[in-house]
Amino acid sequence: MGSLKRFVLALILWSFALSSAAYPQTTTEPRLRSEMLVSTQWLAQHLSDPLVAIIEIGRDRSHYAESHLPGARFIALDEIAETRAGVPNELRPAKALQAVLERAGASDFRRIILYGDGSGLLAARAYFTIDYLGHGDHAALLDGGMEKWTAEKRPVTRDIPKVDTGTLTLKIQPSALVVLPVMNDLSQEAGKPPSSVVVIDARPRAQYDGNAEDKRSGHIPGAASLYWMQSVVSKENPVLRPVPELRKLYQDAGATPDKKIVTYCHSGIQAAHDYFTAKYLGYDVSMYDGSFSEWSVAPDTIVEKSSSVSKPK
Repeated sequence: MGSLKRFVLALILWSFALSSAAYPQTTTEPRLRSEMLVSTQWLAQHLSDPLVAIIEIGRDRSHYAESHLPGARFIALDEIAETRAGVPNELRPAKALQAVLERAGASDFRRIILYGDGSGLLAARAYFTIDYLGHGDHAALLDGGMEKWTAEKRPVTRDIPKVDTGTLTLKIQPSALVVLPVMNDLSQEAGKPPSSVVVIDARPRAQYDGNAEDKRSGHIPGAASLYWMQSVVSKENPVLRPVPELRKLYQDAGATPDKKIVTYCHSGIQAAHDYFTAKYLGYDVSMYDGSFSEWSVAPDTIVEKSSSVSKPK
């Protein structure tokens, strides 16, 4: 009787295997992280909320001094990114980042809303920074940024708010960051099925193809092109495109729920926008912060062009 039971069980498992092969299950889409984006309407209703910290990120204070969202605090890009070993826009040490964010009122208990220069680029870079520090779960971008806010004729001010220093506990997420040796390994796997990683180049297509005049222009081997501007409506209206359109962009680049995504660009700014968008769509994503600035001059790296390969001299 025991042998009969084993035979029946084996038959069931065999039948199930045949059925699965004949009717493969479709992979479900990853969960949308809708909390990573807030609308202008939502923020307008929370301008005075003590549990919300609004932060503008800029290259300098000129735009902020002219007008900013009521209650917004300012952080300059060079306070969260630095040039290191000739590579621009590298993450500053965690303690320095913590101090900068705390001075702007960021705290463990506050939701952090980001907007800034470059059609949302610098806000996305700040999001990546906060995510690396372990607080991405309560940070969000203002969809459309200052551009949408002012187009809707919502209030702006020149007043500098009084800010109480916050308390932000460091919970470093090393997996958010990819370094050169790891990127070298990943590039050898990317684009070669069955690969578990998708490398995405966030720069304009001409730079990816190698048609630009940049030094050693081209891309990291195995990388797919997904220029960050494709994810927004326009430079003047940097609202994220509808989710189905965003999903198609990433699927066309090779992204699937079971694959890791690694983004890069020239120096980690455009890549931060693709990082944000990929995470918003629910993917497991990291960013190569050194990006092409580091890759293109590093020894033993290869640069691909549309029709040729360039090795370092």
